[in-house]
Amino acid sequence: MPSINALHEELKARGFTALLVDIQQDRDTVAKTVAARRYTAPVVLDTDGEITQAYGVRATPTLFLVGRDGALLGRAVGPRPWTGPEGRALLEALLADGQ
Repeated sequence: MPSINALHEELKARGFTALLVDIQQDRDTVAKTVAARRYTAPVVLDTDGEITQAYGVRATPTLFLVGRDGALLGRAVGPRPWTGPEGRALLEALLADGQ
């Protein structure tokens, strides 16, 4: 998650938004984790599991790439090197295309 947080900070001025979704934990636990890990990306709580079920999340982390038009562009399950050359190239291409 540190890489997603770093990308959020680096690319937000260009239209990139990272939205972190916590699955069925209480607000206090999440707040402590966010503070301890210094997340700056917005965090939402899926307290009843409705988002998790609707999107078919079976493991964490699961990342969804969503275009500005709301269309799903891709999905990745498990950790990925988003700050590495391939991850950056993908995100740069999506941002350049106005997705």
